[in-house]
Amino acid sequence: MISDHSASAAPTPVQIAVLESIAPHMRHNPYGSYEILRADGPFVPGPHDTHLVTRHREAQAIMQDARWSHAEEPELLHGDSEVELPGSFLWMEPPEHTRLRGLVGKAFTARTISGMRERAEQLTGDLLDKVLAQGEVDLLDALAYPLPLTMVCELLGVPEEAHEHVRTMSTGIARGLDPDVLLSPDELAARTAAVHAFLEFFGDLVDRRRAEPRADLITALVQADDAGAGLTRTELLGTLLILVVAGHETTVNLIGNGVLALIRHPEEFQRLRSFPELAEPAVDEVLRYDAPVHLTTRTAHDEIAVGGRIFAPGDAVIVLLASANRDPLAFPDADRFDIARYARGTRPERHLSFGLGLHYCLGAPLARLEMSVVLRALASRVESMTLLEEPPYRPNVVVRGMSQLRVRMEPR
Repeated sequence: MISDHSASAAPTPVQIAVLESIAPHMRHNPYGSYEILRADGPFVPGPHDTHLVTRHREAQAIMQDARWSHAEEPELLHGDSEVELPGSFLWMEPPEHTRLRGLVGKAFTARTISGMRERAEQLTGDLLDKVLAQGEVDLLDALAYPLPLTMVCELLGVPEEAHEHVRTMSTGIARGLDPDVLLSPDELAARTAAVHAFLEFFGDLVDRRRAEPRADLITALVQADDAGAGLTRTELLGTLLILVVAGHETTVNLIGNGVLALIRHPEEFQRLRSFPELAEPAVDEVLRYDAPVHLTTRTAHDEIAVGGRIFAPGDAVIVLLASANRDPLAFPDADRFDIARYARGTRPERHLSFGLGLHYCLGAPLARLEMSVVLRALASRVESMTLLEEPPYRPNVVVRGMSQLRVRMEPR
């Protein structure tokens, strides 16, 4: 994957760090590799003639600049794929991106999300009741998965009996977001099966909502199409796919990462218990400290100067979001977990975990809501949390997270 050294030459520490920064077996801790890459410079030669963007300033400049396109990511990461992931506004540029995002964005307004707080609190309370009754649990299965999965399924209008089916399909697709070169034949086949199952299931649900409208997002999108919004079936299904995968897979990791960080920093958990109003700024610190999504791509559409380097049209970069979030040039004491870093009155750099510019995460308000509700519930109801074993990680590079989080929780 590294093209600038011969097969006979021993790889340099930077070349090793490039490989390890995107290696599935290093998912438990890629941050040491990121540190080596940042020390080498803001741009490091990466796989397939790309450059890895390692530092915050340059990553922020690229993501804010509309001359850098996200539309080429499927070709960059999945160029040889036999199955085409249905297109969504995530991989589009204006005017198509503006049109589709505008249709979906109505479901994620501040007012709409605020109205979902009561349901999030109810679900979290019910799930935490079961966790505390059991004492020792896999917190991913017990809390981190069911909360965002239920919330996004209810938002879309997925029947309750199909929630687990959605989870299974989403897991296969999320793994398949990684570059094809990192996927085994079995994983590629699983992605193909998951995409086909998704298209069949949600295609049927779209048809049912067209015949029998309900108060859900799928119905709203179907009715927008019927009203002349020009939403093709492929666009509709692609939009639903990204809403499902991004709407709960990333939040699962956000919740898991946040709980793990609090367990490993008990003084911060005690701080949260003493000052539960820190729950909201703590969400941003979890996003910065251990991002659920570790990389994204951009392709230059013009000649662009960034950080003293000139990129030609067609040049592609891989933005290491999680590396930029730990850049000591942007964040003092960047490797320290500090739940008050984003508290009122402070002025830290913004993290990049939700993206910037045109492709800022549409579901960010919902993810913030769900995580802040979880943190407040833990602060008010949990006396202590103990890690029962070192958590294993899924091999996923793009959407990074644990496969299990075994913990013991003692009630207050």
